[in-house]
Amino acid sequence: MADSSHHAVIAVVLGVREGRLAASLRRVDRAPAEALDAALARAADVDALAYVEQLDTRLLDDGTLVTSYLGLVPAGRELPHGDAADDDLVRAARARLRAKLSYTNVGFALAPETFTISELREVYVAALGYDVSATNLQRVLVRRGVLERVEGRRAPGRSGGRPAALFRFASRRLEITDEFAALRPPGSRASG
Repeated sequence: MADSSHHAVIAVVLGVREGRLAASLRRVDRAPAEALDAALARAADVDALAYVEQLDTRLLDDGTLVTSYLGLVPAGRELPHGDAADDDLVRAARARLRAKLSYTNVGFALAPETFTISELREVYVAALGYDVSATNLQRVLVRRGVLERVEGRRAPGRSGGRPAALFRFASRRLEITDEFAALRPPGSRASG
């Protein structure tokens, strides 16, 4: 039987960078009697994360017990430097994020403080891994009370156009906004 007295903590930190969902993974060995949150603070700068949750706990083949955490970094903040990626944990973290984007306001943890709908759409496209309509995204998030308008407008880009309205998330804390919602890629059908 494996000796699970050795316990490690892994921080899987996700953030949208240059139009894609980037991941950083850092593992630290937990000292005897060290609290999990203290070990997590050594694995990642928790104060720089906009959101953190426990991802899973598993026993590795070598007998090490590992507790992993998902952390989200908003646009404009650096992703921490990480160790070699554990593809299974990164996939699990991305899947958890994608699921939470359906029924919560967790997008606040990836977006800048204020943004245009086009800028928010880019965050959702990167996090979800498929295209979403800016119009539908705005309609759904405003209807759920997730977004609110703020003063001012973003100046048009080089291609011109009208100045874009600015928005922010109504809450910067995790809230369930529609417990039965499920975002799906275009062309997928609900099974039933």
